Amino acid sequence: MTFAHKKSLGQHFLNSDYIPKKLCDAAGALAGKTVLEIGPGTGALTSELLLRGAKVIAIEADQRAIAALEEAFPAAIARQQLIIHHHDARTLNPAQFGLVKHSYIVISNIPYYLTGQLLRTLLESPCQPSTIVFLIQKEVAERIARDKKESLLSLSVKAFGTPSYICTVKRGHFTPPPNVDSAILAITNISDGNFTLFSQADFFTLLHKGFGQKRKQLLGNLAETYDRSLLEMIFTTLDLPLTVRAEDLSLTTWLTLAKRLLS
Repeated sequence: MTFAHKKSLGQHFLNSDYIPKKLCDAAGALAGKTVLEIGPGTGALTSELLLRGAKVIAIEADQRAIAALEEAFPAAIARQQLIIHHHDARTLNPAQFGLVKHSYIVISNIPYYLTGQLLRTLLESPCQPSTIVFLIQKEVAERIARDKKESLLSLSVKAFGTPSYICTVKRGHFTPPPNVDSAILAITNISDGNFTLFSQADFFTLLHKGFGQKRKQLLGNLAETYDRSLLEMIFTTLDLPLTVRAEDLSLTTWLTLAKRLLS
């Protein structure tokens, strides 16, 4: 069963089995594992997940796609290897589908416009997955995993796991083709272990303050909220130039700065 894509849902359907194989490969062995698939569409990735022995929990906002999945995979649905939920990913809460922290993997071809929101939802959730494999816009994947300069986005991901740029996916692998190329991004070793001495909320407030005015030096940005003399002492202790910018600090340095400033 096929149907026209909805632009409002950011739908670009995979049109071959090559990219689904690459997505699954990036997640490692899947037999017996639980996989959350967000927006399965016509089921190209779903088919490969089932073939590899995963139990798939699929959430889909488009009722037409649900009908297509039910037509394509009746046996998998009957044996409960595939469970489909009519649900909007923008209100995703993994726990509501019976998932438990680090007990599942997320593998999905997601709408570009939901990338940031879904990363935040999954990584900051008390019910984190162990691994995320997303097919997203190439530029965003590069910014997270390849850029020499850090950003709010890259640090927000690295604070919870290890991102890897797996491969570039040309636009011809989709119907309809998007305007830009895509890439497979994998995030492994996901945990909230960096937030034992200070809260996620306080850390991300610190990050947002640090990147507040891009042309301004880090010290100036942070001194608008935190004590300047304390900041200067911490910078000196960490061998950070007082002229350093937020994008030049690694995650490790940001975490050390947060420990000295927030705990």
